[in-house]
Amino acid sequence: MARSIRTIWFPIFVLLLVETGRGVKSASNYLIGLGSYDITGPAADVNMMGYANTEQTASGVHFRLRARAFIVAEPKGNRVVFVNLDACMASQLVTIKVLERLKTRYGDLYTENNVAISGIHTHAGPGGYLQYVVYIVTSLGFVRQSFDALVDGIEQTIIQAHNNLRPGSIYVNKGELIDAGVNRSPSAYLNNPATERSKYKYDVDKDMTLLKFVDDEWGPIGSFNWFATHGTSMSRTNSLISGDNKGAAARFMEDWFDHNSSGSISSDLYMSSKIHRRVSNIIPVIEDNHHELLELAASFESSSGKSTTRYSSLARRVRSALRQTDRPKFVSAFCQSNCGDVSPNVLGAFCLDTGLPCDFNHSTCGGKNELCYGRGPGYPDEFESTRIIGERQFRKAVELFDGASEKLNGKIDYRYTSVDFSELNVTIPKEGGGTNVVKTCPAAMGFAFAAGTTDGPGAFDFKQGDDKGNAFWRLVRDLLKNPGKEQVDCQHPKPILLDTGEMKLPYDWAPSVLPVQILRIGQLVILSVPGEFTTMAGRRLRDAVKKVLTSASTKEFGSNVHIVIAGLTNTYSQYVTTFEEYDMQRYEGASTLYGPHTLTGYIQEFKKLASALVSGKTVESGPPLPNLLDKQISLLTPVVMDATPIGVKFGDVSSDVAKNSTFKKGDNVTVVFWSACPRNDLMTEGTFALVEILKGKDSWVPAYDDDDFCLRFIWSRPAKLSTRSHATIKWLIPQTAASGVYRIRHFGAAKSLLGSIKHFTGSSSAFVVA
Repeated sequence: MARSIRTIWFPIFVLLLVETGRGVKSASNYLIGLGSYDITGPAADVNMMGYANTEQTASGVHFRLRARAFIVAEPKGNRVVFVNLDACMASQLVTIKVLERLKTRYGDLYTENNVAISGIHTHAGPGGYLQYVVYIVTSLGFVRQSFDALVDGIEQTIIQAHNNLRPGSIYVNKGELIDAGVNRSPSAYLNNPATERSKYKYDVDKDMTLLKFVDDEWGPIGSFNWFATHGTSMSRTNSLISGDNKGAAARFMEDWFDHNSSGSISSDLYMSSKIHRRVSNIIPVIEDNHHELLELAASFESSSGKSTTRYSSLARRVRSALRQTDRPKFVSAFCQSNCGDVSPNVLGAFCLDTGLPCDFNHSTCGGKNELCYGRGPGYPDEFESTRIIGERQFRKAVELFDGASEKLNGKIDYRYTSVDFSELNVTIPKEGGGTNVVKTCPAAMGFAFAAGTTDGPGAFDFKQGDDKGNAFWRLVRDLLKNPGKEQVDCQHPKPILLDTGEMKLPYDWAPSVLPVQILRIGQLVILSVPGEFTTMAGRRLRDAVKKVLTSASTKEFGSNVHIVIAGLTNTYSQYVTTFEEYDMQRYEGASTLYGPHTLTGYIQEFKKLASALVSGKTVESGPPLPNLLDKQISLLTPVVMDATPIGVKFGDVSSDVAKNSTFKKGDNVTVVFWSACPRNDLMTEGTFALVEILKGKDSWVPAYDDDDFCLRFIWSRPAKLSTRSHATIKWLIPQTAASGVYRIRHFGAAKSLLGSIKHFTGSSSAFVVA
């Protein structure tokens, strides 16, 4: 009886999925195009970017990383490109190379002026793709595979978005998300003026701003949002590539839309007042995919009223088969904002040894930083914390997406310049009236930088809030570079640990020339900043730009302007704090490279861009951004060869499921294969791991791959220099999984001693999910 009921209802349900996405119609005022491409990179041997932990080396995939882009164009005018990366941050070198390729392909259509490339700040992606020494020390220098994966992926993403340009409209919505971020440096925040703090309800920004993209023909085709929280739900000991909470949220929302193309989280998936005339055209597709589609329908029935995030990639494939082939793929990006002091570890920071809260001012335990860790909502399970923080962002995004009604109208415009922050003259007000001119400094990092944060503590005897340093580490510092009196005075009260801006061997250790950029889409303004602004620093920048845009001298914006900060964009230059937070020398202040007036310098330069934007004037391009590609050094050992024991082939099962095994939903199925180094083939837009379900008697159908949250690909060697390796594939069976017969497969590529690459596959024994 249950099967016949599903069979009756399912054609109606499929029609709803296919047709309701067309429901939002509006007269277009822009051309819009979206794209998405795999940027996962090397899943083995490469140090991860973010925590600067030399022992955190990639060894598998939690889920894949992607670049997502939108292009918005006036039909006969300007256009802007925004790219969001599932990466720790943007790279100046990557940006330069992408722009070179775009120029070859499109001429002057896409340039440094109108292209922004931003990172979500996951700390679980391969490193080695930045060009300055201090950011690639732990990755043993430059990693060409990491670099190429990003450049190739960004280029392909922009090509997709360009080719998808069609008439459409954009809607903006904004709302509060309370429980996805806390301030990890509250003592520094409290040093801001009380009158300023009193204007805000929280010590971190709780607002999410979302854009909803609507194609004239197809309806909703994507969304991009900006919200501030660090990509540190995954810890400094994790070794699986992961987009962390924002990458997870993006997958959850894209999967959600694939199941509900009406774009409403409250829609009843099984009821509709209309049945489309084209039922007869859908029936053959249903009959051809009867087994998979019934299970997809069953997953909807079983998940009714429950979590909406744990959907299979099978659902995406089935929906792709049902929809028209020219329908744009839904793209959802969760972008980073002023996250500098915002942690996703919302339960607070506690000492591992006592379980008590860490010291408030220094985030230490008994005077040491190593034992003070922030706890996520899924503590002690970092994967669960990642899922929860991702799901919270996803649910708020769906709510804003569903309610978006304010349409963007007006000009597409942009302003860009580059600024040398190592010696920028900054005008500041004097006490009692008038102004004074101060300077920023060559880059330097303070002692508290080495203390790390509650998201990832450092080592030795460093601690946050240190404004003095100590004699031993000064001696070590001086072996590298002894800062002069002018630099010490300029950076005061920061005690300099690494004088990176004045360290030039074998090439520059830190950037000095930085890009600053404003993109405008109607009443939305995006401030592209090449670093991590703290909460209050971001507020000051937004307020200063808004004041310029809405001044009495222009009627173009009025008070109706939405300003978002896109953090970690176009290049990376660490942190930006307020002057008062800098005084406290917590981690963020110690990592504010260009001295106490860094934020004021940014505000000054962005106000110039904003003035030029409203007046229609051009700005000078500024000094050229350095391209250090030819100077890069790589010490990462290449893959020499892969091998297996005698009598064993690549892809053979080393540890199988027991014969006639039966598992329940929620169980963990683990299979181990003889494997080879994942650096031999990155499986871009492919997979290392696959779960298949049996259809009929002998047809296996893909159900889950290594881009699914429930499936983990873990790679390991028995010893560091061994030529042998294993692939462990773990499948946590979702509650939405269909009952049936399954198997797990592994895909890889092995390198011979002579350098040839040979692909292989392996399969586990079949097992039952009951």
